Amino acid sequence: MLPNAPQPLGAYVETVQAGSLLFLSGMLPVKDGKLQFVGRLGKEIAESAGQDALRTATLNALSAAKAHVGSLDHVTRVVSVKVYLATEGEFYNQPIVADAASELLRDVFGEDKMSVRSVLGVTALPLGAPVMLEVTFEVNL
Repeated sequence: MLPNAPQPLGAYVETVQAGSLLFLSGMLPVKDGKLQFVGRLGKEIAESAGQDALRTATLNALSAAKAHVGSLDHVTRVVSVKVYLATEGEFYNQPIVADAASELLRDVFGEDKMSVRSVLGVTALPLGAPVMLEVTFEVNL
């Protein structure tokens, strides 16, 4: 079961549809209105916790998409996934952490709808979150 669709934490919207593309804002690991984890991978956050945080952000992305299109059955492809990870120093396992999002999306939509992906390690993310996820879906309404 998906969580409730996330609410914007500022002056923006969570989803915008342009033609058949549905763009999602950066999804954070928010659960029940609060960040599930705070900190940087390789310092306060372990790799496995980063994967858990990214799964939560991915579930939020799915909830936002479902709220916009009514049913995930309207998603015809996952076009693009961008994963941002707040990391410390010598942390180089960004692709392993990012797989948590890609694998969850693959499990929901199937191998044939997998996306391109970018993974970036950054110094900090909004509110001290360890992960942030942007997803673009192709939809058919």
